[in-house]
Amino acid sequence: MENFAFNFKDALSAFLVLFAVIDVPGLMPIIIDYKRQGRPVNATKAALYSLAAFVVFLFVGEALLDLFNVDIASFAVAGSLVIFALAFEMIFGIKIFKTDDTPASSSVFVPIVFPLIAGAGSFTTLLSLRALYSIQDILLSLVANVIVIYIAIRLVSFFEKILGDGGIYVLQRVFGIILLAISVRMFMSNITQILETL
Repeated sequence: MENFAFNFKDALSAFLVLFAVIDVPGLMPIIIDYKRQGRPVNATKAALYSLAAFVVFLFVGEALLDLFNVDIASFAVAGSLVIFALAFEMIFGIKIFKTDDTPASSSVFVPIVFPLIAGAGSFTTLLSLRALYSIQDILLSLVANVIVIYIAIRLVSFFEKILGDGGIYVLQRVFGIILLAISVRMFMSNITQILETL
């Protein structure tokens, strides 16, 4: 039974690493922007889809990518292109991701869950954490992060009131530029790896 015991120190360390990579505070301006466009993000679905994506990748991620002959670098390049499109949306107010016209429509999986929450960065981090911590400690850290994500999305209206229209406008543009820079860095670093293997 000792093999299945949780080490809360390790779980906390894994939680902090994943929290930094997922960047929930940076996610909030995007969630607010989607809400204002009439594309509210369902907190329950976002949390459950994220947890499912994390757990699946934790156990079969590498094998799944190998099955389709896709390496982490190629996966990261694909994710960087999605992030680039989202950043373009935020900076210029141009709608790229198409959704239903109904107010109840919800943009959950793309681009919120993938690649913003469960993207190449967090997937690569998960693979690294497997070498440092036990599976149960990583799972505990994942559940804790998903709970934080759920709470943050549920409180989006609260954050919207605190920030106000001016604060939201500034944050969307600032984080849009940050996302753009992240996507360019992710693209360049991984495309270099791909080209080196050709």
